[in-house]
Amino acid sequence: MIPTWAQIGYLIAAVCFIVALKALSSPKSARTGNLLGAAGAVLAVIITFAAYKPDHLAPILIALGIGTVGGVAGSRRVQMTHMPQLVALFNGVGGGAAALVALMELGEVPDGATVAAIATAFTILVGAISFSGSIVTFAKLQELMTTRPVTFPGLPVLFIASILGSLVLAGFLVSDPRVWVGILLCLVGLAVGVMLVLPVGGADVPIVISLLNAFTGLTVAAGGYVLGNTLLLVAGTLVGAAGTLLTKLMADAMGRSVFNILFGAVRGGSTLGGGVASERPVISGGAEDVAILLGYANKVIIVPGYGLAVAQAQHTLRELVEELHDRGVKVDYAIHPVAGRMPGHMNVLLAEAQVPYDQLREMEDINSDFKSTDVVLVVGANDVVNPAARTTPSAPI
Repeated sequence: MIPTWAQIGYLIAAVCFIVALKALSSPKSARTGNLLGAAGAVLAVIITFAAYKPDHLAPILIALGIGTVGGVAGSRRVQMTHMPQLVALFNGVGGGAAALVALMELGEVPDGATVAAIATAFTILVGAISFSGSIVTFAKLQELMTTRPVTFPGLPVLFIASILGSLVLAGFLVSDPRVWVGILLCLVGLAVGVMLVLPVGGADVPIVISLLNAFTGLTVAAGGYVLGNTLLLVAGTLVGAAGTLLTKLMADAMGRSVFNILFGAVRGGSTLGGGVASERPVISGGAEDVAILLGYANKVIIVPGYGLAVAQAQHTLRELVEELHDRGVKVDYAIHPVAGRMPGHMNVLLAEAQVPYDQLREMEDINSDFKSTDVVLVVGANDVVNPAARTTPSAPI
């Protein structure tokens, strides 16, 4: 039984998470949101140690120390352009941890506790899918493997067979919670996660990251039910709900359906080619040169994308905008939800270059302005301005 004081502490931590989520919705308050979320997590860890008094404290503290040092070191060293990879990695670790905790709790599930057994099986399966799927998305974004859809003959049959096999194993686990069945379920879940993400193309990987993030949240919530921990239940539900909504919004913004993103390549849908590859001359120029070309326009909209992030061109772009402002040109940035490969990623990159936040406008807000704009400058954003994406389900970007 959790002490009353611990339940109150968990409630405070849950409030921190909820307020943090609200604060993260705006770049102006995002830093405060991060700090609140971290404070809630630290409070939850301290309360857990004090309330449960674990017998083997030393290895727990060692693992906690290793994780803390690794997380801080990794976050400090990772460049902003690689932030999606870091998010995918952290998300995978969260799903894997939830699956391992559920495996350890199998022996504690009482006979006849059907709901607890279902929650345990769900946590193991979905946590394993989230872990392996996130590792594959990390490898794709980090270009450790091809970013193109990966398919092979028989993949649809093998994928469906794995799904059905996992459901059968989950049924066995619910009826008779055995560790070996849980391990088999975990292994099949790992295979399902890999086969789920392999056929996804690089431009759609951010949407898959968001979906896997929702999976991780749901596994944490189910794990909280198994452990009888209200805070895990609340935190997991928040992450699951936010990830689900974000996935839907991102897919809509790309003119795609989540089903087509996940299963389009598996179903053997065609992709559009870009024609014959050829070398073309590159014309170089600085911010001042481009400003001269655009100086006769009254209004310019800049559409930045992932190419801008990879080239680290946000500072040069800011210099261009300053030149245009000096010439009396009105300039706005049109920020697509998936620009930079994650929602908010482009906002952070431009903020790093000291771009005023009031110049950044969301897609829904600025779309109506394009018809009255003299020039639209697309910078490394072919994937988010592709007109075929709205009408052709098989469009690769």
